[in-house]
Amino acid sequence: MESGNQTGVRNFLLLGFTKDPALFWLFLSMYLIIFTGNLAIILAIISDSHLHTPMYFFLSNLSFADFCFTSTTIPKMLMNLQTERKVITYAGCLSQIFFFIVFGCLDNLLLTVMAYDRFVAICHPLNYTVIMNPQVCGMLALGSWCISIIGSLLGTLTLLRLSFCRNMNIPHFFCDLPEVLKLACSDTLINNIVLYFVTIALGVFPLSGILFSYSQIFSSILRISSVRGKYKAFSTCGSHLSVVSLFYGTGLGVYLSSAMTSSSRTSLVASVTYTMVTPMLNPFIYSLRNKDMKGALIRLLSRAASLSVMTFTRLS
Repeated sequence: MESGNQTGVRNFLLLGFTKDPALFWLFLSMYLIIFTGNLAIILAIISDSHLHTPMYFFLSNLSFADFCFTSTTIPKMLMNLQTERKVITYAGCLSQIFFFIVFGCLDNLLLTVMAYDRFVAICHPLNYTVIMNPQVCGMLALGSWCISIIGSLLGTLTLLRLSFCRNMNIPHFFCDLPEVLKLACSDTLINNIVLYFVTIALGVFPLSGILFSYSQIFSSILRISSVRGKYKAFSTCGSHLSVVSLFYGTGLGVYLSSAMTSSSRTSLVASVTYTMVTPMLNPFIYSLRNKDMKGALIRLLSRAASLSVMTFTRLS
């Protein structure tokens, strides 16, 4: 068989997890929790006028990005676990890489925008409504989407120039860009340069922005004289800080596990934590630590229950 993607059809093998009914039901349950939790947050924000603020606008975008982030990899993994058909086409692999980078970068940028929102709310409260007006919020969200798509295109389109060897086995449950680059027979220098550039531009810089925002936030909180005032100020950013810690903590864990161990099993577990556990926990963090969100979810569930009872009564 001739190497190269120029031959038309190229298939990769996702070695990942072997067929295991217990793993299938575990991951399916987690995926359903991610779908239900993030959908509930989006619907609660849309239906409750009290939540029509910049913070919750960005949170609804983050919930959508989290669900899409997991949906790029988990359905294919579930199908592989059920059927043990591990093949993914060349086009399917490129599509998975593209959307994985898009929604991963979007998570990154939205967390940065949310940190900026908390910075303005705590450090410049009197000018908050002027600075974070609907037009600015819309531009920040749209800019995050556009930058993520451009960054992903840079990383994905450069793969088209590569040819691949006979060994098309990816020791992962999805098409991870660094793993795919290892399978190339042609020179990957340009691809690695682009990958490092995208990582710095859409990973390191946003993290720097978050750290700067929180350094200013903590400085402002420390200047508040009353304990009650400090607690109130910190409570407004506690949920976001928890999500940021979880997101970057698991991401760092994936990187360290890949760098420090050659065990594919360890790397798989770390990747599952990053791609599934974090998006699954985010809705719980925002709903359990936030009284407004908790109240909106309760009202949403009450309306849904009332609607179900009315529908059932009419059918009876």
